Amino acid sequence: MSKTVTLRLADELYERFRRLAERENRPLSNFIETAASRYVEAGQFVDEFEMSEIEGNAELNRSLKRGVKDAKAGRGRFV
Repeated sequence: MSKTVTLRLADELYERFRRLAERENRPLSNFIETAASRYVEAGQFVDEFEMSEIEGNAELNRSLKRGVKDAKAGRGRFV
């Protein structure tokens, strides 16, 4: 179920969003929702190049595996 959110924007930002939404032939609310969703996704996930670097880093992977093992065994603490 969708929710309604009230948002206060500075006039300049509102106009910028409105023009961009108009350019893409979308409602302003859809433009803002999509932009916010993309921002959150970009911050939560790594792209294929970052993942390649992570997978190729043997020391990092060993450390991650030790951390998972310690967490399962209840050792250490989460901060």
